[in-house]
Amino acid sequence: MLDEIFIELNDDKWPLEYIDHDRNIVRAIVTDAEGMFYFVRIKRDDDFGKATLIETAGGGTEEGEDLFSSLKRELKEELGADIDILCKIGVVSDYYNLIHRHNMNNYFLCHVKSFGERHLTVTEEESFHLSILKLSYSEALAEYELRKNSKLGALIAKREIPILIQAKKLLESLDRPIAH
Repeated sequence: MLDEIFIELNDDKWPLEYIDHDRNIVRAIVTDAEGMFYFVRIKRDDDFGKATLIETAGGGTEEGEDLFSSLKRELKEELGADIDILCKIGVVSDYYNLIHRHNMNNYFLCHVKSFGERHLTVTEEESFHLSILKLSYSEALAEYELRKNSKLGALIAKREIPILIQAKKLLESLDRPIAH
């Protein structure tokens, strides 16, 4: 098994005025039996600008919630997925200067067991128009590259492309299929 990775990133898209809060986040690279990958598509028009983005499913941990429980809850909400957690990929520490936030993104590699009903928040449905993307590895990399045209898309790609690459290495080490 490969060692967990740790990446420290800065926001080079918006000026740093101050950081006034931290957010502990869980995120997952989710794969299925055929080696396909699942992400969320976000369409937003807000303070970050107008953009269509790709991002791993996940979100903030709630008060008193452990990482595994939070991850299972978030993947059920956003993807409708019941999952097995295979391993932790690592942590990406990054910043959103525009909203004065430091993020601790805990990434996991997961295998989907089944899909059911999603439970999106009003914001996820009406403001972010969250939908599911099922992509091969190369399609996912290409989608991240395509979405780097917005400031937020560039920050997300900088954070998630190295995680996707590490996930591929982990899947290979576990002899799991990868759809290229």
